[in-house]
Amino acid sequence: MFSPLIKCTAKHVRAQMAAAAPGSQKYTILLIITDGAIMDLPATISEIVKATELPLSIVIIGVGNADFSTMEMLDGDRNSLTCEETGITAQRDIVQFVEFQKYTGLSSGPRLACDVLAEIPDQVVKYFMGNNQPPNASEPVPPPPAA
Repeated sequence: MFSPLIKCTAKHVRAQMAAAAPGSQKYTILLIITDGAIMDLPATISEIVKATELPLSIVIIGVGNADFSTMEMLDGDRNSLTCEETGITAQRDIVQFVEFQKYTGLSSGPRLACDVLAEIPDQVVKYFMGNNQPPNASEPVPPPPAA
């Protein structure tokens, strides 16, 4: 059941937003690892659509040999999600689905990491730009200390 997890995470993000100083930029990434089909699809779609207004991304990794076609539907790359109950369409794509089985071999780790995180930068920028708050400039990372 994904919807209670997404709903709880969204509640946490809303509480963070309420407690944050004006202009602060916090963004949450929910990672779900699943080995099976989704059982509460309409409720999950509803919670995802509601969460698209929040600084939140959802990464779903499917493990095992299950049919993950439903998970791919949640990833709004092809079509925007629409809640059947309300008719409201997602403001933006916040879900990234990756099927773990497609990454085998010793050299697949970096490719898996790249695909898991591929959409996050655009999702972060779209959230902040959509809220008239350009993302803060990144701070330079200091070089490691000399040995």
